[in-house]
Amino acid sequence: MSRRRVLFLCTGNSCRSQMAEGWLRHLAGDRFESLSAGAKPAGYVHPLAIAAMAELGIDISDLRSKHINEFLPPQGAPPDLIISVCSSAEKECPVFPAQVERWHWPFDDPYHAAGTPEEIQQEFRRVRDEIADRLRRELIDLV
Repeated sequence: MSRRRVLFLCTGNSCRSQMAEGWLRHLAGDRFESLSAGAKPAGYVHPLAIAAMAELGIDISDLRSKHINEFLPPQGAPPDLIISVCSSAEKECPVFPAQVERWHWPFDDPYHAAGTPEEIQQEFRRVRDEIADRLRRELIDLV
């Protein structure tokens, strides 16, 4: 049985979509192929996203920021499911030639957090945990 290909889409592909990709690989990598991309990729994975995931033993430091076009033919195979994790990415997602299921799970962008370094890191942790909860509740536990 092949794994279902899930693509997490965000505008910059540097925080939320990367954390979601890492979470799904960690929680159910045997059942899902976890991917992420951005409509306007930032070109890096945010260090605080990497740190927030590392606190829980999940290493996303080897992930890279990718453009959604990498998953469009002829460059790549389309996913089975696209989960947009921000509203702007939902609007900017191209039309895929194959029948692709689409879900929209907007999360706050921790990149825009303000405050002390600890308060900013806490925002990355909060979003990290919200992503994990939603994955467990609405994807992993249902399949």
